[in-house]
Amino acid sequence: MKLISWNVNGIRAAVSHDFVSTFNALDADIFCIQETKMQEGQLQLELPGYYQYWNYADRRGYSGTAIFTKIKPLRVKYGMGIDVHDHEGRLITLEFANFYMITSYTPNSQTKLKRLDYRMTWDDDFRNYVTTLGQAKPVIFCGDLNVAHQPIDLKNDKTNHHNAGFTDEERQKFSKLLASGFTDTFRYFYPDKTDSYSWWSYRFHARDHNAGWRIDYFVTSNELQANLRDAKIHTEIFGSDHCPVELDIDLT
Repeated sequence: MKLISWNVNGIRAAVSHDFVSTFNALDADIFCIQETKMQEGQLQLELPGYYQYWNYADRRGYSGTAIFTKIKPLRVKYGMGIDVHDHEGRLITLEFANFYMITSYTPNSQTKLKRLDYRMTWDDDFRNYVTTLGQAKPVIFCGDLNVAHQPIDLKNDKTNHHNAGFTDEERQKFSKLLASGFTDTFRYFYPDKTDSYSWWSYRFHARDHNAGWRIDYFVTSNELQANLRDAKIHTEIFGSDHCPVELDIDLT
C-alpha cells in the first residue's frame, strides 16, 4: 500500500496550484492532508474512487484535516474525544480490519511559545490516545507533527533551539511517544540521512537554499516494522510550504 501525507496550507489554494493532478499522479491508497483551512461546503473536491472524510475547525479558515481512501473504513472518529482538543479539526481516525489510520495536525507552540503549555497537554493526550488504540490493533499516524525531533531534522538547529518546533520540551515528548512503542518510519530506513526536509519557510528563499525542517511524519506501531517497505519525502512537489511524505507498507 502507498500512503501519502501532505500539509497543503489551504486546500482551496492547493487546488488552484494543481493539487488534483498531483493527487492523481501519486495514486495513493490512502491520502491524508492537514491544514485544509476551510469549512464544509466551501469546496467540492471530485476524487473518483476515494471515500472522503473531513474534520473542520470551528474557527473559519483555520486548521482542519481530511483523509481520502480507496478502502472503506469500518469506523470513522473525528477528534480524540477530549473537548479541549476537538474544536480545531486536527484529528481523524479510520479503523480498518487490521490497523488504525490517523491524520494529525499537531498544534504549533507559536511565537514566544505562547501555546507551549497547551501543546504539552496535546502531546500527552495524543500519546495516550494512540497507545490505547494500539492495544487493539496496530496504529499508523501521520501528518504535520510540528516537531523536528533531532538536530539532523532541520537545517539550522543551533539558531532554532528553543523556537517552536525545536524546543527541548517538544522533542522530549516525541521521544517519549516513540519509546511507548512507535517507529519514525523515515528514520527507520534512513537513520543518518541529512538535508531531508518537508517544510520550508516562505521567507528568505528558504526552499531555494533547502533551509528546511522535517516536521511531517509517518509513525507506526513497532509491530509493523517487518511490514515497512520504504519512506519518501517528495521534495520535487510544490504547491505548499510543505511537501508530501510517503510510506510504502505491506498491509495485506
